[in-house]
Order: sequence, then C-alpha cells, then structure tokens
Amino acid sequence: MMERAEIVELTRAHLGRGRAALAEFVHAPVEVASHGAIVETADGRSFIDCGGYAVFLLGHCPEPVVNAVVEQVRTHPLATRLLLEPRVAEAARALASIAPEGLDAVQFLNSGAEATELGLKIARAHGKSRLITMLGGYHGKTTGALAVTPKAEYQQRFQPLLPATAVPFGDLAALEAELIAADGDAAVILEPIQGEGGVVLPPAGYLAGVQRLCRTHEAMLIVDEIQTGLGRTGTMWAHQPEIDRPDVLLVGKALSGGVVPVSAVLATAEAFRPFADDPTLHSSTFGGSPLASAAVVATVRALVDGDVAARAAELGERMLAEVTAMCARHVGRTVRAVRGRGLLIAIEFLRPDLAGELVTDLLARGVIVNHSLGAGSVVRLSPPAVLTEDQERTVLSALDLSLSALLSHV
Repeated sequence: MMERAEIVELTRAHLGRGRAALAEFVHAPVEVASHGAIVETADGRSFIDCGGYAVFLLGHCPEPVVNAVVEQVRTHPLATRLLLEPRVAEAARALASIAPEGLDAVQFLNSGAEATELGLKIARAHGKSRLITMLGGYHGKTTGALAVTPKAEYQQRFQPLLPATAVPFGDLAALEAELIAADGDAAVILEPIQGEGGVVLPPAGYLAGVQRLCRTHEAMLIVDEIQTGLGRTGTMWAHQPEIDRPDVLLVGKALSGGVVPVSAVLATAEAFRPFADDPTLHSSTFGGSPLASAAVVATVRALVDGDVAARAAELGERMLAEVTAMCARHVGRTVRAVRGRGLLIAIEFLRPDLAGELVTDLLARGVIVNHSLGAGSVVRLSPPAVLTEDQERTVLSALDLSLSALLSHV
C-alpha cells in the first residue's frame, strides 16, 4: 500500500490542491476498510462514522447488499441496453412499492445531481419554464442542478445558468407571489428538510401549504428526498404526511446501500408521460445497470425487513435529546442551536471556525462528522441506523469532550 505522503502528493497533483489541503488540515488518515458504523485506517485506527453525507443509513458494507452485488458482478454486471434486463425491472418494482401512492414511473441514474437534472427536464417537458427554488436549498452542482442551488459561491463562475428564482424556505406568501407571476408555467423544487443548508426543519403546515399552492397555481412540485428519504428522518419519506404525493420525487444516497452509486427519479404517470413515450429523451449508459439494480433490490428489502425508519426515529430521538442537553451548557458561548429529526442532527455554532474545529477535534477522538456545505457554522451528525449502544455512548462522550475543548478558543 502507498504511504500517506505519497497519497497526498498524488491527490495534489491529479485531484486538486484544495482537496489535498483539506486532508492535511484535518490530518486525515488513509481509509482502507469499513463495516457497520466503523471505518478502519491504514495506521490501525478505527473511526465511528457519523458523517458520510447520509449515504450509510444501513452502515458500511451491509451483508445483504454486498452479497447481492457480488453475485451480480459474477453473472451480469452491465446490460446491453437492447435486450430486456430483469434486474432493473425488479428494482423499479421494489422502489415503487415503498414510494408514495401514484408514483409508479421510475428511472434510475447514478447520482443525486443527475436525478435533479431529470427532474428539471420533466418540468420543462411540460412547459414549466419558471423554476422556483428555496434559499438554503441544495440540489447538486451539475449545470442544471446548480441553477436551483442558490449559493453565490457555487454559481458565480458558471453564469449564466438556467433562470431560477429563490424564495425563503418556510415563507408561503413569497412562494405564492412567484406562482402568481408564473401564471401556470412554474415548477417548484424543495427539500422537505434542508440538509446542506444546515438541517433546517420546515414550520408546521408549510409543506402542506406548498402542495396546496402548487395545485392551485398548476405548478409542478419536485420534492428532493435524496438526503432525507428512505427512513433517515424517522419516516420513509420526510415530506409525509403533509405532502401526500408530489409530481416528481428525487431519491439517492441511502438507495445505494452504501455500496454502489445509484439514484432514482419517481414520478406520476402524467408527469413522466413524455419520457415513457420516448425513452431516448433521457438515457444513461450506466443508469439502472444490473449491478446498481441488485443493490437497490437488496437495500429496499433491508429497509423494510429491518424497519429502519422506526429504528432511525428511536435512535435519533434519543441522540437528539442527549446532544441538546449536552450543548445547553454551551449555548451563547460556542453553540447557537441544536436541531434535527431522526438520524439527521445539526449543531449550529456561533462562528464557522468553531464548526471546523469540532470536526477536526472529533476526528482526533475517532468520530467522523460532516460540515454542512451550505452553512459553514453547522456540523451534521448522520449516523447509521446500525449504530450500537456502545458506539452511541462513545460518540456522545467524544462530542462532550470536544465541545468542552472549544471553550478554550472563545
């Protein structure tokens, strides 16, 4: 195996100086193996992964998913695209079976941003040319997705992008004003809980109001559950029960089982009609491969059989209570607020540098957490549902020590 210094130099030479600098800043070790909630490094250490940007809901290398993928690799990993392929049909049936009623059309892709791109194309195929997104929202960094990710630092070098209007998340009056101006030509895209925006929860009744306004003004509603869906927030879908059925639903991250990159777009038959009639309107060489489809089937089965949403609700409620109590001593000194739902928990700090120091300090104590890309003062905990009680105690103990250590910096 290469030495760490060589990996850093190769990263700097080929993958980017910024990426290498970040690794050096956090003193990142070299990850070589993973299982459950654990990531192992080349120097013999083990880390509890409460990061992963919400991918590892089932933990690392969940056995049913790995077994399904290994078997598929041995038999038929990629498809001809001309002959009938049973695995993708089985995966579509599995995903539709847990989707909101009426979302029966499925197309598989490879990443969350790709799912956003198709969602926007569906809207435009129906003449919905006015895109309305939410301030603080995050939907990816490909060109179309970037248009509805209203963060100037991400957008400014790539203008002009698709025209889009951003309104405050939680503000129904602002949304209604834009829908009236659009006069039936709008598509609204939002996350039910803003993930990269800092785990921002919607006000009670807000999502129901969004659905009502979209139906009143004939706007297409695209709900992005790439980070929140499939049980992470304690229910299968974070938009329910307030939204009974969006026109388009974006899914990803945990859909992979943490093993194979895959995402999906689900839609009503009417929304998907142009693409159902002409599959050449949106295609992907690797989207919906037998390999990814095998992972989807095994993942959906594991989510349902293990009642992962209920587990996420129980574990998340307990951890949120513990983190809230722990941070209460630091509110006004280093911490601004704690919030979350299920296994998506945020600690918001008074300054971005404090959030960065917590990430680094926790890493030194053997716990991996993530910044929120759209909110520099927010650290997110997104542990897997397979986190054991001992691991939970270790994470909370490390967090307590790290929070106390931050006091020396204020």
